[in-house]
Amino acid sequence: MVSEHPDAPDGDTAALALKILVAGGFGVGKTTLVGAVSEIRPLRTEELLSEAGQLVDDTDGVNQKVTTTVAMDFGRITIRSGLSLYLFGTPGQDRFWFLWDELSQGALGAVVLADTRRLEACFPAVDYFEHRHIPFVVAVNCFSGARAYGAHDVSRALDLDRGTPVVLCDARDRDSGKEVLIRLVEYAGRMHTARLLDSVG
Repeated sequence: MVSEHPDAPDGDTAALALKILVAGGFGVGKTTLVGAVSEIRPLRTEELLSEAGQLVDDTDGVNQKVTTTVAMDFGRITIRSGLSLYLFGTPGQDRFWFLWDELSQGALGAVVLADTRRLEACFPAVDYFEHRHIPFVVAVNCFSGARAYGAHDVSRALDLDRGTPVVLCDARDRDSGKEVLIRLVEYAGRMHTARLLDSVG
């Protein structure tokens, strides 16, 4: 989604609003990241985990988690004057993946959050964006107590396409989350420019 920002200051005619997805497995920190960076009160659609959900949700490694996103999270951040990002956090469980197609419409790119303790949980998100040619970065949420891995190790473990950025972050920290978003915007911009050049070449 690329549109003029309705609240642009006088004289700022190049204001843009870009749509960004925040995806990843169950319990990796998507809601936390959106909430940490959003300059408005984030919209959340969280519900308490139920006994029925325990039969289908893999809570291994996230035993302390008591809520889950059932539709989406939404927030907004201004990266610089004239550039705002609208953030849409996707639900992590596979029974809610039917929402992804709707949420991904018009998105510039995506952040795939990863937890190295459960790296396999982000495979579906990586596959989803690779197959749809949506630019994405992998943001490794550095949980306390988790073994530290470098960006290159994570890239190899996920078998990412060459050039796909992997960044380390703390989803609770606004500055850290903002850096991830800036990396995504820069990468997506390069990818879209390259595709445009290819199409006219």
